[in-house]
Amino acid sequence: MVNRTLVAAALLSSATLAPAAVKQSSPEGFVVEHRLMLNSTPEQAWATLAQPARWWPKEHTWSGDPANLSLELKLGGCFCERWKDGGAEHGRVVMIRRNELVRLNAALGPMQEMAISGVLTIAIAAKDEGTEAIVTYRVSGTPAHAFEKMAPVVDQVVGLQFGGWAAYEGEPKKP
Repeated sequence: MVNRTLVAAALLSSATLAPAAVKQSSPEGFVVEHRLMLNSTPEQAWATLAQPARWWPKEHTWSGDPANLSLELKLGGCFCERWKDGGAEHGRVVMIRRNELVRLNAALGPMQEMAISGVLTIAIAAKDEGTEAIVTYRVSGTPAHAFEKMAPVVDQVVGLQFGGWAAYEGEPKKP
């Protein structure tokens, strides 16, 4: 398994690839939001969302292979990564509205071992000739986490990860 230092290095090395969208940050937590335009219908975007192996960057997996990822778009469904002799649960679906919204309890990446609370919400809706996706990640913990320092890096990584989804659906447009 990739150790925490390598994951943090990967976060930092690829962090410049997405625009910043930190909505709120403090030592106790942060909120990041990304608005993406996808060149697809909401139904197509939903179907692709359920296939992270096709669009999630390999640098942001524990196994180094996005083919090991799955996302079950159902209540209680797992956003999981499974590999020989191991695996990781990245998140668990806690709310779902087909073709509109999925919300996961998710302590992503190195935050998994920090005993924090993370909520990842992906809302999609038809807009103009495509689909607007709003990806919001809310994280909270204790002041010892110093999240105000981590928020910009996590924001950029979330942009990179879900930017892969938008790119898979066709050249993304600005909302």
